[in-house]
Amino acid sequence: MGILVRRFNENKPLVSVVIPTFNSARFLDKCLSSLIKQKYERIEIIVVDDGSTDGTVEVAEKYNCKVVKNPRRGRAEAKNEGIKHSHGDYLLFVDSDMELTPNVISECVSLAEKDKHVGGVIIPERSVGKSFWVKVRNFERSFYAGTVVESARFFPANLAKEFGGFEEGLVFYEESTLPYKIQKKGRNVLRRINSEIVHHEDDFTLFTWLKKKFYYGKTLKNYECRYGEYSKTQSSVWVRTKLFLANWRRFWSEPKLALGVILLKSLEYSAVIFGMVYSLLFQ
Repeated sequence: MGILVRRFNENKPLVSVVIPTFNSARFLDKCLSSLIKQKYERIEIIVVDDGSTDGTVEVAEKYNCKVVKNPRRGRAEAKNEGIKHSHGDYLLFVDSDMELTPNVISECVSLAEKDKHVGGVIIPERSVGKSFWVKVRNFERSFYAGTVVESARFFPANLAKEFGGFEEGLVFYEESTLPYKIQKKGRNVLRRINSEIVHHEDDFTLFTWLKKKFYYGKTLKNYECRYGEYSKTQSSVWVRTKLFLANWRRFWSEPKLALGVILLKSLEYSAVIFGMVYSLLFQ
C-alpha cells in the first residue's frame, strides 16, 4: 500500500493519487513534495513507472510511495494499473511535472462529498516555464477554463473501476476517455474547483511537442471511431477557434501570444494529421 499522509484522521475518505512516470526524476521530487504538503489528511501515493533509468524510482521510494512497474505500455495503461493497486475512495491522476497547490485535494473531496452526483472534478492548470512557447500554452489554456475542452482529473474510485478506467490503446486525448464514460451514465464531470495545479514545462521544446502530436495522431481515427461526437468536441479546430473568438478582445490584448497560439495550433494540427495519414498508409 502507498504512503498514507497524516493518517491520524481515519474518518475521512482516502484519496489515491496515481502518477505515471518515465525518466521523471527532475520534477518528481517537487510533485511529491506538494502532495505531502496538502492540507488534506489521507492520501495514498502510487507511482506507476514506465521503465525509467534516471533515478525516478529512487525519488519515489524516498517518499515511501508505492511503486508499480509498468514498462513500455502507455499512459492509459499506466493509469489503469494505478487504479488496480489503489485502495482509495477517490482517485486523482496527476503528471510527474505537476505541482499541486495546498488546497487542491481538500477542495476536490469537499465538492464530491457534498454532491454525490459529481462523477469527476476539473482542476485548473497553469503552465510555467521560461520559454516563449510555454507562455503561449498558458495563454491558450486560459481560454479553456470552464469549457468542455477541460477534462476531469479527480473521480470517485467506484466509478473509475466500474467503467473500466481509461481507454487503453489510445494516446490521442486518452485523459478524456474516462470522464466521457462516466458522463454518459448521467454523472456530472464538469464541476471545477478554484485551487490550481502548476504545470512545470521547463523542458518544453517545439520539436518535441510536435513529435508528440505526430505520435498522438496515429490513434486519432481510433479515438474518433470509439468516441464519435465527443471526440469532435475535444479535437475540433472550430470548437477551440470559437472560444478565442468569443473573447477576441482579451485574445488580441496580447498580440505576440495571440500570434503564437495561432502558429502553435496550426503546427499541432498539421502534426496530428501527418500522424494520422502515416498510420493509415504504413500501419
